[in-house]
Amino acid sequence: MKPDDIADAAMRLDEADIARKQIGLISLHYPGMTMDDAYAVQAALIARQVARGRVVKGWKIGLTSRAMQLNLNIDTPDSGVLFQDMFYTDGATIPADRYIQPRVESEIAFVMKAPLAGGKTTAADVRAATDFVAPSLEIVDTRILRVDPETKKTRGLFDTISDNAANAGIVMGKQRHKLADMDLRWVGAIVKRDGAVEETGLGAGVLDDPALSIAWLANRLAHYGEGIRAGDVVLSGSFIRPLETTHGCLIEADFGPFGSVTCRFA
Repeated sequence: MKPDDIADAAMRLDEADIARKQIGLISLHYPGMTMDDAYAVQAALIARQVARGRVVKGWKIGLTSRAMQLNLNIDTPDSGVLFQDMFYTDGATIPADRYIQPRVESEIAFVMKAPLAGGKTTAADVRAATDFVAPSLEIVDTRILRVDPETKKTRGLFDTISDNAANAGIVMGKQRHKLADMDLRWVGAIVKRDGAVEETGLGAGVLDDPALSIAWLANRLAHYGEGIRAGDVVLSGSFIRPLETTHGCLIEADFGPFGSVTCRFA
C-alpha cells in the first residue's frame, strides 16, 4: 500500500469508530496488502486517535488459540493498542451506544513493572518484568463488516490488524496475583451469559503459556522499533471463543481461586 492508501484506510476506520458504523473490508479494497501494510494502517489509526487526546495504556494480543488460527489459516497472533478510555471497573454497565457489535472474551491481564524491548524476550523475562496478573474480560468490536454483502468474503487477518485488532474495551477484576510459583497454564474460567454457562477454557489455550504470548508481543514490537513499557496493561489473549452480547445481558467470568469479573451491557 502507498502512504496515501494507508492514510485513507486509517481515516475511514477512525470515522467509522466515531460514527459507530461499519465500513467495507480493507483487504477487499486493497487486495495486495501485506501484514506490514495492515500494521501501518493500525499505526496511522492510533496516531489519529492520540492526536484527538486518547492516551495509550497498553496492548492486547489476539488470535492466540490454535482453533482461531486454523479458522483463519494463519500461524501467528496479532496485536493492538489499549487506550485509557477502554477500561471499565469490575461490575460495570457498558453503555448501549458505545459499541457496534460487541463480543466478550475471558483473558489474563498482565500489568508490567519494567519495560520489555528487543527481539529476544523470553517467558522468564516476562515473569521478571510483570508486577501482577489479574482476571479480565476483553470487549472486542469491529469497525469493519464481518462479511462483504456482495462477494461474501469474510473479514480476514489484515482487516482485523488494521482495525486495531478489533480492540474495544477491558473489564479488570479486583484480584491481583504475583507470578512467582504460579502456573498460568492451569488458570481457567467458567464464562456465563445471563446465568447460563457458555464457555470454559484454560490459560494453556494461549500459546501453551500466557507468558509466551507477552514475549511474542515484545518480540513483534521490536520489529517496528517499539516495546512494552513499565506500567502497561497487556491482555495476553483469549482462551474461549468470543461471546455475542445483547442489550441487558450479564457476563460473568469465574476464574476460581484466581478471581472473577463481571459486566452488564445496557
